[in-house]
Amino acid sequence: MIISEYDNRLQDALSFINGGDDYLVVSHVQPDGDAVSSTAAVFWLLSKLGKRAVLINESPIPQKFAFLAGAETIVHYREQPPQRKFKRIIAVDCADFRRIGDVAALFEEQYELLNIDHHPTNDRYGTVNVVRPDAAATVEILYDLIQHAAVPLDLEAATAIYTGLLTDTGGFRYSNTSPQVMEVAANLLALGVSGHQLADHLLERMTVAQLKLLRLGLNRLQFSGDNKICWLYIEPADMKEIGAVPEDLEGLVNYALNIEGVEVGILFKATDNGEVKASLRSAGKADVAAIAQLFGGGGHTRASGCRLAAPLAEAMPKVVEAVGKALTS
Repeated sequence: MIISEYDNRLQDALSFINGGDDYLVVSHVQPDGDAVSSTAAVFWLLSKLGKRAVLINESPIPQKFAFLAGAETIVHYREQPPQRKFKRIIAVDCADFRRIGDVAALFEEQYELLNIDHHPTNDRYGTVNVVRPDAAATVEILYDLIQHAAVPLDLEAATAIYTGLLTDTGGFRYSNTSPQVMEVAANLLALGVSGHQLADHLLERMTVAQLKLLRLGLNRLQFSGDNKICWLYIEPADMKEIGAVPEDLEGLVNYALNIEGVEVGILFKATDNGEVKASLRSAGKADVAAIAQLFGGGGHTRASGCRLAAPLAEAMPKVVEAVGKALTS
């Protein structure tokens, strides 16, 4: 049997896990479905292997993922920072070290880190790196790791992995929906995962705050001269007036992208600290990961983000100009 480089990396990850008993598990700030699901899946695997773990994130966990087993144990760093430091770290779905956020303050000086991720822009910041850019989601890699560890999946773990696949493929509609993804999803459904219920809960339901943000955002849509770029913006005052939380912004950028003829959709979100977060989505002609990297961000070819230390009036034209150049180059 031919052992692939990927198999070797999975073995390195398993050896890292087996090499200790006490872990800190972290995902990226403002976690999405894949980040929360990956955290839950790692926690499940560590528990099955008899390891202790503290799960933490700089940001609160979106309420819609609270049903995942283990999600209730994820510590919100800004509210309950642990009064200790950790030697061995497992980072999931973090494209670069900065995405870990302030949680990095909990790392011991001589820490060891297992980096498991699927972002093409990942800079291999770990002691051990399992980075597979062709994976649809980080949970797909964790599925392979669990198989490699020969730990039988149960419904809890299967639900976590399916949730990550479902959200990061847009309900199995995005271009990252590979035959392997569908095979994994079929295996998880065979274990009893309720795919239709998860799709309804995660993809179809909308909060009142989301609806109000959508109404506001649609009124602010702006287009480039050739209508190939469409963008909108949300300010801190909007969030406060509506009573919205960051997770209510999820999916809003797609309304800019899904307009016929638009190649790149952008959501600009101004923050209370004077920065602007830009979420970029591409129909395929522009590599928005490369554009995001120009501003210190990253992500995927069709879905990326960055942060600019500038007010909206300065940040929006800079990003739009960069997108325009990418579309004409």
